[in-house]
Amino acid sequence: MGLDEGTVSWQELLDESISRLQEAGVEDALISARRIVEEASGFEGAELVLHFTEPATKRCVAHLDSMMARRMDGEPLQYVVGRWSFRMLDLLVDSRVLIPRPETEEVAGWAIEEAQRFETPTVVDLGTGTGAIGLSVATEVEQSLVYLTDLSSDALAVARANLIGTGRAAARVTISEGSWFNALHQDLQGSFNVVVSNPPYVREDDELPAVVRDWEPGMALRAGADGLNDLLPIATEAIDWLVPDGALVLEMAPDQTQVVAEHCLAVGFASAEVRADLSGRARAVVARTPGGTTD
Repeated sequence: MGLDEGTVSWQELLDESISRLQEAGVEDALISARRIVEEASGFEGAELVLHFTEPATKRCVAHLDSMMARRMDGEPLQYVVGRWSFRMLDLLVDSRVLIPRPETEEVAGWAIEEAQRFETPTVVDLGTGTGAIGLSVATEVEQSLVYLTDLSSDALAVARANLIGTGRAAARVTISEGSWFNALHQDLQGSFNVVVSNPPYVREDDELPAVVRDWEPGMALRAGADGLNDLLPIATEAIDWLVPDGALVLEMAPDQTQVVAEHCLAVGFASAEVRADLSGRARAVVARTPGGTTD
């Protein structure tokens, strides 16, 4: 029986969705089915279990069938359900932006830690995409002033939509379009306590999983033959935009961290520390400018 035939309960729909995704060869069939059913029903987590025996409306089943077709076609689950959690945020996510990943949550955490060294920190999230990092800073560091920049107007449209969901924190966020520091007014040079970015860092010849290669925006992924086309210029310019004892936080591939750390020291940073993610892989460089205090 198709999912749009007759009256079925949410439990039946979940079981049928799992079977269909498994037959289609979807690797995370159980997770995908659960999230799709949650999105279609409006019930999440334990709440869905409490409503398992309730019949689904035709409208909900139609929505579920639409999402199922997209997932079986290989579209990432995050794009299919249209939103994804990131630290304390529930973000709008679609094909205009990269999908926020767990390792980037850790990068956001390091940026937050650096911002918290200052009483009223000013922070810029370069190449913000969904706004995940910058909006996390704005939400979790109450006195922060946050700038979000991106070259893509489409990405900034997503960031603006996510900004609305941050409540009072939105009043402390400014969004600017442009390439890296070019998006910022020159008067802001030397005023940032933290510069953070998850820029493109995939090498041109690196193989990517089909779910990434075929669906996520390429301009937000690849950065030249060595993947350093954006990382190194950001590090070079950042020192002029930071206050004394300010911090640069950059996400990158594990085998790029040493090169970027050495580059940071060469362009004038006082320190450059490689940080590992929860899997133990080198994931970011946190560099600090010379001198100053944290008052």
